[in-house]
Formats: sequence, structure tokens, C-alpha cells
Amino acid sequence: MRFDFLVIGGTGTQGRIASRDLLENEYSVMFSGRDKSRVEHFLKIYKNSGFAYLDLKDKKSISNVIKKSKADIVLNCAEGDYSIDILNACIKAGVNYVDLGPDEEMTIEMFKLHDALKKKNIIALTGCGSIPGIVNVMAGYASQKLDAINKIDAGFDWNSNMKAFVVPYSIDTIVDEFTRKANVVRNGKIEFVDPLTCVINHKLIGLKRDKARCIMHQEIYTFYRAFKDKGIKEITSYAGFPDHSFNTIMKLIDLGLCSNEDINVGGIKLRCIEYVIAALKKLKIPEGYKEKEDLWINMYGKKDGRNRVIRMICTAGTLKGWEDATCNIDTGMPISIMAQMIKTGLIKEKGMCSPEFVVPHDKFFKELAKRKMIVYENGRIIN
Repeated sequence: MRFDFLVIGGTGTQGRIASRDLLENEYSVMFSGRDKSRVEHFLKIYKNSGFAYLDLKDKKSISNVIKKSKADIVLNCAEGDYSIDILNACIKAGVNYVDLGPDEEMTIEMFKLHDALKKKNIIALTGCGSIPGIVNVMAGYASQKLDAINKIDAGFDWNSNMKAFVVPYSIDTIVDEFTRKANVVRNGKIEFVDPLTCVINHKLIGLKRDKARCIMHQEIYTFYRAFKDKGIKEITSYAGFPDHSFNTIMKLIDLGLCSNEDINVGGIKLRCIEYVIAALKKLKIPEGYKEKEDLWINMYGKKDGRNRVIRMICTAGTLKGWEDATCNIDTGMPISIMAQMIKTGLIKEKGMCSPEFVVPHDKFFKELAKRKMIVYENGRIIN
């Protein structure tokens, strides 16, 4: 069978959301990953779905799975550590590529492949989730209303109706964000600062909290690429967690349970964080549990010689029928939307790109609205 899309990391949270969104839009999808049990129900419900086992540590198997799927678009919903390997396999196979966004170091390496991608007539889009992703599209939209851009603050803030710990998204990614130096732009240059140290108070829609802390994120690099010609001098990315979630994660980190070092248990070696990830997968979402999230960007600049601030917010939350996805819909669904836009020809730019200017803003915002994600510009709904 020839599939429309191959979803690498399809058994993870974001991969399952993206795959279901594609399937519900009547596309065929091959899931790939290590744990088939997590998608068995999809394989039974959707006859246009399939599964292939994939261990990303085996580069040859990545190429084999792409070939087996016969898909012309690969969605990379796996950990960012493997992005360059997956992208290289896509170049070899001549297929289009989208991902959720690795770290800045990996992103730089991926952009070095721009010419190779363009030569093979491949569309490669990085940072297609929430932030990076939705926020990048909002940034591209807002930038068109300014002659010059001085400063960008961007981030996410979320909360839940219960103070129960539910894994927000990939623990591997969260630990990276909480412990690695945060990339920022200061005085027009990329610098690195201690994570979580710069704190911002931000007015949000529908949330009772307003404190967010700086973290390492990909959009710092892509914003700098996109807007340096408009004079950008300062960029910071922020993460806002409710206290009950933030404190639990910090406790795991402080206790050394999220370490990448091997431990020996009864003669079996494993990384501490691998055990934590496996254990957390067993956590059940409490009945009635709901989340809300705001993805936001404040862009400061000038228009016709006057100072202007454009504030964009996208709100998302737990959807009926998608309760197990919580507010992660705003990460898994956007990559599905952008992949569909490549499939239908709405995104045409060849080579390595980020969403700021290659994703058609208005059409993308309309697709978000269909999925109950509302976009605001300076307090006014625009989708």
C-alpha cells in the first residue's frame, strides 16, 4: 500500500495526535515507532493506516521505513536528537519533510542542507508544532505590519483544572529546556544565559497565571534569520508552567532522576531518564482533567515612524473526544495542517525553511479555528 504520510515517532503523544488528525481528514498514514501497542486502536479503526517498527538508532532502518511507506511526505514527531538523520534519509529518498523543531545546534546543521534539498526539489519545513510552529506563523503575520522590528518576546503558558501531575509533553525535551543554557538575542547577537532565570509577567487569555521563564528554543534562531533585516535586537522565548507541574519536574531533575548517565540495576544498564519516561507513560489522566494553553508573541517595532506593539495569542485547550491529548493538540495538529498544505500545494518553497513566511497565514489560522484554536491580534479574534 502507498501511504500519503509517514509519521516517524508515530507512537508518541504528538505523533498520535498528528496521525489521527491526518486520518480524520481522510489521508492514509503509516505509523512508525517502537511501541505498536500505543496505536493498536487506530489500526483497528482506520483501514487506511499501517505500522512499521522503527528504532531511530539504526540509520539504515529509517531509509527502509521511508521506502516501505512509499509516502512523499515524512512527519518527524520524534525527539530532535534524530532530526538530521531523518532529514538525510528524506534527501536520499527524495521525499518532503516536516518536524516539530529540534534545538538550535541541530537546526543550524539542518539549514546547511538547504542547497542539497533544493537540488532534489524537496520541501523541508522545521518547527511546525506550537512553539515553534503556530507562534512562528503569528510572527510572520505580525511582521508584515511593521517597518522595523526591535524586540520579540514569545512563549507558552498553560494550566489545568486540577493540580494533578500529567506529563505536559516529552520529558526529554522538558529536561533539555530546564537545564541547558537558554539561547537569546541581545544587542543583535545570539547569546546564551542560564535557563529559567529571566522571568516575565504576561497578560493571558483564560489563564489565572502570568509568570513565565526563559528557555532554550528553536524559534530564537529562525526569528533571527527571518527578521534580522528589519533590525531585530532582542529575542527571548519563555515557558510558563503551573506551579504543581513545574515543581514536580524540578524535583525529578534535582534528585538526579532525569540524568542521561547509566545506572546498573541487577546487572541491567539503563539511563535514569529512560526509566522515568517509561514510568511516566503509565500515569493515567484523571477523569474530568482539562487543560488550557496560550501561545503568544509580543512584537515591538515601528510603523511609519511610530512605535507599535503587536500582541498575538493563540488559545487552545482540551477538546471533547481528544481528552487524552490534553492541550498538546496545539503541537500535534499544526504539523498535520502544514503537512497537508504541502500535499495540496499550498506550501511550495523548496529547501530548508521555517514557517514564518512559507505557511499561508490566513489559511493556516482558519484551519486552527476548525480545531477550536482561536487567534487574537491585539485582543481581536482574527480567525
